[in-house]
Formats: sequence, structure tokens, C-alpha cells
Amino acid sequence: MYLKTLHLRQFRNYLDQKVTFDAPKTILVGNNAQGKSNLLEAVELLSTLKSHRVSRDRDLVLDSKPIGQIDATLDRLTGSIELSLTLRSQARRTCKLNGEPLRRHLDFLSVLNVVQFSCLDLDLVRGGPEGRRNWIDRLVIQLEPIYAHILQQYNQILRQRNALLKQSREIRKAEFSETFDKIPFIGSETPEDQNIAEFPIPNSQSPIPSSELALWDAQLATAGARVIRRRDRILERLMPLARNWHGSISGSAEILDVKYDANIEVGPELIAKDNLEGVRQAFLEKIQQRAIAEKFQGTTLVGPHRDDIIFTINNTPARQYASQGQQRTLVLALKLAELQLIEEVVGEAPLLLLDDVLAELDLSRQNQLLETIQERFQTLITTTHLGAFDSQWLQQTQILSVVGGQINQF
Repeated sequence: MYLKTLHLRQFRNYLDQKVTFDAPKTILVGNNAQGKSNLLEAVELLSTLKSHRVSRDRDLVLDSKPIGQIDATLDRLTGSIELSLTLRSQARRTCKLNGEPLRRHLDFLSVLNVVQFSCLDLDLVRGGPEGRRNWIDRLVIQLEPIYAHILQQYNQILRQRNALLKQSREIRKAEFSETFDKIPFIGSETPEDQNIAEFPIPNSQSPIPSSELALWDAQLATAGARVIRRRDRILERLMPLARNWHGSISGSAEILDVKYDANIEVGPELIAKDNLEGVRQAFLEKIQQRAIAEKFQGTTLVGPHRDDIIFTINNTPARQYASQGQQRTLVLALKLAELQLIEEVVGEAPLLLLDDVLAELDLSRQNQLLETIQERFQTLITTTHLGAFDSQWLQQTQILSVVGGQINQF
């Protein structure tokens, strides 16, 4: 696939800017805070309908204007495609495909496939579990767009169940407070024959009807099992590719392993495609085990929203012990594996977005990445200077200058 044009109107710091991409590789060069990353963010939105930087559309629209617009033309093996995304500060966004409004955003996903690699991704190894969950979720959506609906459904159920648990906790806290306010302090003037047992004892049972909570338990387990299965399935396909790339970059000196760490006890036989019910039952059993803790804390403690992904190098946890160089090698291997996996599944090479990341890689890792790109992947690269690029490589590249939301030939 090849992104031919991109038209930004009232998006971030772009008032009205159209870009035509006339080479497989495009370098956006300029100082910080000029709009380079904003352009890549627009491409990311056209691919996944999500930004890894903000969650509200109003933050994407220029100067709090009512509407922002992203339009693009894309060449695929099936022909030319027009993409259009309208962002609104005070209303829902809308999507168009070849000029036709889409009722379901799901139909917009994965028309444009991208792999993004930014300096923020270098925190993937040592950062928190949420970053790793977001990373795998973005990849699954690229390969299985229906997963966006499954994940949204799970998060909606999770919010409802958390609200119910929180409400129960607040009611219980209020009952305890009211009860103990009636109990006299030791030493207060009370009749000698007063019996402390006459005061009501707080009810330790949850005010939530058990049938209502059981309903949410069942829904959470069903949706959660689907999330777990799809995450694990994609990691199983990604892991051998990442291991091969990691061995190539490290000179076969290290062995990488990637494992999905679910917080429910499930083995490979349960996550298998034909055993979704087994994962669901394990989910329900874990909910029962944590029921008291959940009621006490007022939140859901079981499910894929608390899962993690474990990276090990030579059987040693990378999060705790990997050096900075090893972390960079690991993340680079993951990104190259993403490119390869998407190409294998989709049948076309995805776009590669490199957001100010080359400066974070040493020369050998830069060369590994640039050699892999060649003419195979259309690549958009942001940088503050061109010194990191080989002169011959630059001769085959479109170079654009970005200054204050204005893009011109360099």
C-alpha cells in the first residue's frame, strides 16, 4: 500500500496543508514543536482511529475550532481509496470511505495499515503494563478490526461492573459510619446496665443483589475471554518473528522470549481457538476467588485490563535486568516483527512511521532498520537534522521542511 496524499485542515497546528508523497521514503525535518509528529499522528488516526498521545478529539482540533479534517488518498492492490475523518470538538467524529459515510467505524479500520515507532516505544520494556497492553491491542486491531468492537464491549462492561462495586462499597461505608456513630465512647456517662450488644452490628454483606453481580460477572468473563484469546494468539504469531529479528540484530548472542501473562490461570490448551469456554470458566473461578477483595476495594481485580506481557532475554526478565542497549534491540526487533506480520496477514506492506527515533539508536541499529526498509515499506520519518542519514540513502528520499505548521520542499 502507498499513501499518495494527505490533506490536513484545522488539525493540531495545521490550518490547511496538503502533502503529496512522491517517494517511498519521506523525511520531515524541522525543529521541535513545529508539527512533524502531528502529521504522523494524523496518519495513525486514519489507520486505527486512535491517537497514542491524546484521547479527546477536541485536543486534535486547531485552536478549539469546531471541526478538524483529515483526508487522504491511498493506493492498494485493489485500487485507489479515499479516506476522510472529521473530528469535532463538541460532537462525534465521522468517517467516509470513497466519499460514502460509514455507519460503523469498524469498517474504516485496517484500510490503511501502519507500524509506528517513536521514542516513546523505547519505554515499552521498562514501562508499566498498560503501555504493553496498549501496544498489543493496537497490533491486534490492525490484523483483526473486529477486535476494536470486542475491546470496547469489554471496557463498557468493566466500567458498569466497577460502578456497581464502587456503589456497594460507598453504601457499606456509610452504614458502618452511621452504626459506629451510635456506639458510645469508653468512659462516657451511660447507665451501668447498658449492653453494648444492643447497638446494631454493621452488615458485612454486600448491598449488591447477588443475581445482579452474577450477571455482570458472566458478561465480563465472556468478553474478557475473547480479549485474552486474541491477544495471546497474535503474540504466538509475533514471537518467532521477533526472536529471529532479535537474533539478527544481536549477532545471535541473545535469545528473546515473549509471553502473555494473564492474571487468570490459563494454559495454552485453554487459550486455543476451540476452547473459549475453558478460558471463560477459569475467568469466573478467579472472580469468585477475589470476590471479597473486590467488594472491599470497590473495583474489578480480575481480567485482561490487569494482564501484562513479559519479555525475557536469555531467560532473564528484561524489565528488571536489560541494559539500555538491550532494550533498544528488543523494541526494534518487535517493530520489525510487526512489519513482517502485518505484511504476511494483510498481503501488502504496511506504512512505517518513525517519529524522532533514529537519534535514539546507535549506528548499527540504525543501519539494521534502514537496510530492512529499503524500497519495501513506504516510510515517513521525522528528525531535527539530516546528519544521521547516509548521503546515498538521502538521494532516494523526499525531504520536506516543517516550520510552524507549514510544509515545503527542503
